[in-house]
Amino acid sequence: MNTTPLKQLGLACVLSLSALASAVAASSNSFVDDAAQGGITEVESAKLALEKSTSTDVREYATTMQEQHTKANAELISVAKKLDIEVPDEASLVAKAKKLLLEMREESFDKAYANNQVVAHEKTVELFKKEAESSDKPELKAFAQKTLPTLEHHLEMAKQLKAKHTD
Repeated sequence: MNTTPLKQLGLACVLSLSALASAVAASSNSFVDDAAQGGITEVESAKLALEKSTSTDVREYATTMQEQHTKANAELISVAKKLDIEVPDEASLVAKAKKLLLEMREESFDKAYANNQVVAHEKTVELFKKEAESSDKPELKAFAQKTLPTLEHHLEMAKQLKAKHTD
């Protein structure tokens, strides 16, 4: 009996499983990276809003974002550590660039912040929906499902803020 084809099939199966495991790990790592970077960016932009805004509603919203995203970030770090997934400790260069653009815009700070919050929360809600629906890690799926309603509420708040601060 020639075992070479059988060995090749076995090797192909092992390689496929290995590639699948790597893709699954990359998917989980990608969610953790994106969620952590988004959360850190939310906290930093809220701090900026608290420094620059004079509007009571913007300052109240920013305070809520700072408190709730700090809490969610801590929970994400805890879940990721249990899964042995590394969490980035600062926002990506892209997020930093967005923050700088927010600081340099010609329009009012409050309008720029409100617009930024709608866009950021739309992306974050999509990220968390995807993870809640299709995560391979029960802990990350549960975190996404638990956090999603709060993020959807943040998006609605941001839309209301944007409506108030549109010319």
